[in-house]
Amino acid sequence: MLEERRLAVLRAIVEDYVATEEPVGSKALVERHSLGVSPATVRNDMAALEEEGYITQPHTSAGRVPTDAGYRLFVDRLSTVKPMSVAEKRAISTFLDGAVDLDDMVQRSVRLLAQLTRQVAVVQYPTLSSSTVRHVEVVALAPTRLLLVLILSTGRVEQRLVELPGELAEQDLADLRSRLLHATVGERIADAVAGLSGVPDVVAPEVRSSVETVVQVLAEAMSDHRSDERVAVGGTANLARFGASFDTAVRPMLEALEEHVVLLKLLGEASSDLVTVRIGHEGPVQELSGTSVVAAGYGPQDQAIASLGIVGPTRMDYPGTMASVRAVARYISRLLDEQP
Repeated sequence: MLEERRLAVLRAIVEDYVATEEPVGSKALVERHSLGVSPATVRNDMAALEEEGYITQPHTSAGRVPTDAGYRLFVDRLSTVKPMSVAEKRAISTFLDGAVDLDDMVQRSVRLLAQLTRQVAVVQYPTLSSSTVRHVEVVALAPTRLLLVLILSTGRVEQRLVELPGELAEQDLADLRSRLLHATVGERIADAVAGLSGVPDVVAPEVRSSVETVVQVLAEAMSDHRSDERVAVGGTANLARFGASFDTAVRPMLEALEEHVVLLKLLGEASSDLVTVRIGHEGPVQELSGTSVVAAGYGPQDQAIASLGIVGPTRMDYPGTMASVRAVARYISRLLDEQP
């Protein structure tokens, strides 16, 4: 009972401090929350929580504020992820359903996350190396010119023109298309490239040089990693709300937003349908010890191929932010699943 009561006091302190940005006193806790105990008992509980390192007193005469450890306990044991309202779910689907391609979806997602959480949102572009091949199409444009179309599980589409050293008959082209599909579809990029390497060995000698050319171009398209470290950032204007903590939280964040490698490190390893929360000093970047990161992985068929999340000062609405991050990640994953 004693521990449950102190946890209830800690929950009330976190919720009030997040809402008001003012240190929380025992009198205010008793007035705002139905704790069922006297102010003196609340003061004793607050003293115990402070001794255990979950809250601290910024000024001698002030109330208490949560520490990183207090936020961590709140996230792990005290908070429940707020269910999204019907209106919020409808807004997410309406906004994201209008995306015309992968780039548009990423840009819409980062704007939506920033709006929902009023924090800085970061969305990683899907990494090519963790994708699988969804389809390969070979289109004859001329007797010695082909168009290769590569479609990945991320929704990314690569097109390449191929100039052949000799002509391919219609039957040879059909045979090549079948062999390319068999070697690549459903395979991860590395395995697909390996599978392609054996295709020229099983075709007729007179078309082998043309097939080798096609395989080389397709393998290069699969190995194009230009977007593997790209991120989209939105909502930097939301930092204006945290003027009081500018030097400790906001200035380092502004500097980090310029470095995509840092942002990818903050998001961490993608994990499908699992929201991770790193608070203050738990993060990988010491200069950002005044910030928290709420992140989740996304991708088709429950396979996390990239991450998204928000970065903001440790004083944040964790339950609401976790719900928004999870909802957007799930919706993008569903969109990727539905792609033809």
